[in-house]
Amino acid sequence: MLEYKAPVRDIKFVMQELLDCESHYQHLGYQDASIDMVDAIIGEAAKLTEQVIAPLNQIGDQQGCTWKDGVVTTPDGFKAAYQQYVDGGWPTLSQSVEFGGQGLPHSLNIAIAELFSAANHSFAMYPGLSHGALATIEAHGSDIQKQQFMPKLVEGTWTGTMCLTEPHCGTDLGMLRTKAEINEDGSYSISGTKIFISAGEHDLSDNIVHIVIARIPGAPQGNKGISLFIVPKFNVNETGGISDRNGVSCGSIEHKMGINANATCVINFDNAKGYLIGEENRGLKCMFTFMNVARIGVANEGTAAAEASFQGALAYAKDRLQMRSISGIKNPEGPADPIIVHPDVRRMLLTQKSIAEGGRALTTYLAQLVDIGHAEQDEAIKADAETKLALLTPIAKAFLSELGFECTSHGVQIFGGHGFIKEWGMEQLMRDAKISCLYEGTTGIQALDLLARKVIGSQGKILKPFANDITTFCQENFDEPKMAEFIKPIMAYAKEWHDITLVIGEKAQKNLDEIGGASVDYLMYSGYVTLAFFWAKMAKVAQDKLAAGTTDSAFYQAKIKTAQFYIQRILPRAKGHAACIENGVSSMMAHNSEDFVF
Repeated sequence: MLEYKAPVRDIKFVMQELLDCESHYQHLGYQDASIDMVDAIIGEAAKLTEQVIAPLNQIGDQQGCTWKDGVVTTPDGFKAAYQQYVDGGWPTLSQSVEFGGQGLPHSLNIAIAELFSAANHSFAMYPGLSHGALATIEAHGSDIQKQQFMPKLVEGTWTGTMCLTEPHCGTDLGMLRTKAEINEDGSYSISGTKIFISAGEHDLSDNIVHIVIARIPGAPQGNKGISLFIVPKFNVNETGGISDRNGVSCGSIEHKMGINANATCVINFDNAKGYLIGEENRGLKCMFTFMNVARIGVANEGTAAAEASFQGALAYAKDRLQMRSISGIKNPEGPADPIIVHPDVRRMLLTQKSIAEGGRALTTYLAQLVDIGHAEQDEAIKADAETKLALLTPIAKAFLSELGFECTSHGVQIFGGHGFIKEWGMEQLMRDAKISCLYEGTTGIQALDLLARKVIGSQGKILKPFANDITTFCQENFDEPKMAEFIKPIMAYAKEWHDITLVIGEKAQKNLDEIGGASVDYLMYSGYVTLAFFWAKMAKVAQDKLAAGTTDSAFYQAKIKTAQFYIQRILPRAKGHAACIENGVSSMMAHNSEDFVF
């Protein structure tokens, strides 16, 4: 069984040393988010995740959720742990004070969310979706809706879901069939079936608030006719109290590859009472508030998976004795050397470490951009942050979920045959992590969003603010000899990023399929370069700390060495993606449908 330890030291490095959260919070008016407060909150979250949440991870996987007559029961220990989570005030952390929250920054909450996800992915999903529901209601709901639903969602006694997918349509939401017919009192009767609804039914909270897309009769076809509704499991009175059961039921729970302790449900709406959020036929725009919050959360899951797998693999690699090092015996007192001395094991461990720590830097940065969107008074600074967030959200979601899954595969591989055995916990991490590549928009959907809608759609303008940050950093450090090994490659790749963007744009003028053919390679290329930038920044901080004198030299030296590994062994992967883009879409589209035979 894995023993999870919260990476507190590295979280503090990213927040306080790399991204200077103290100045960031003071500028934005988060006066309560002092360094002492941040340290205390992270420390308490570490205790809860290590001592309470992580020990339930394997139990949850083994037992799973059970469904009987529409009632879902979570695994042993989950209900008590969730109550402890609520009693500790964790759901309220970054929520509005107006509705009972603590009003702390989103970037502090994302750090805490990583701990919960790494300790127990399934458990973290129950409260995790509530954040998206809250963001959606707060941004688009009426004052009455906010007063009815937000206080209980904020305190965590109610939880939220996102209900998009139907049996016949997944990504293509314009095909939805769920109907919403207006009632005399201004509410709507919602009827239809949704599938793959994470945390759609469970025994952890008193009520579940579903955020549901549906079509009002007479609405335009396709995405232009989608409206968004609040549909609670139990009806809610004007003061926010629970009344009678609504027409919402769980038809079944899915039997899945992973995240078995989170109930993934078929939810049936049978003339359920719902409340329109925002305007009719404008629901997809409102829903993107939920989805963008969720996509940063999924990027965080990729980081968490890499971290959890790295911890398990590292402990095993130090202990497991197999063969002798080809460069000479390293453990003369034992029958063999520990496998950590072998270069290929080092390759896998350092891949995990570089993705976990690089991913942590990226997701924390994204969360700081969210902070700016919420609290910055300067509209130009806010617009700059929103542009960077729009660019980097699909990159982070897809890139980190794909690399997080890869890291869990390395974890299984390092354990060898034992990694394939359930009792060690490594194969569970791999099964659990795969879902992050799929939900909230698959890797392919994120890639199309990035390349077609944002980069090509803006004629490349969306790239400029973040590209300028890379250029500025490289110029500032160009003449520093110790930074040359980082700066020179990043400058070359950043230029190539610009060049391949132009190449795709030119090819797309002749054949629009070139965009679809290049999109995933383009996103992955973008991800590798983005993480290289953050690794260079981390190396710079570490160099400065060592030069100034520190009692923690081993930590900073390891940071520099990991940055070197990333630049030398991970970043070059981007070249393969560039070559695929250059070769174009023709080989993909050469086959007729009839040519695909078996």
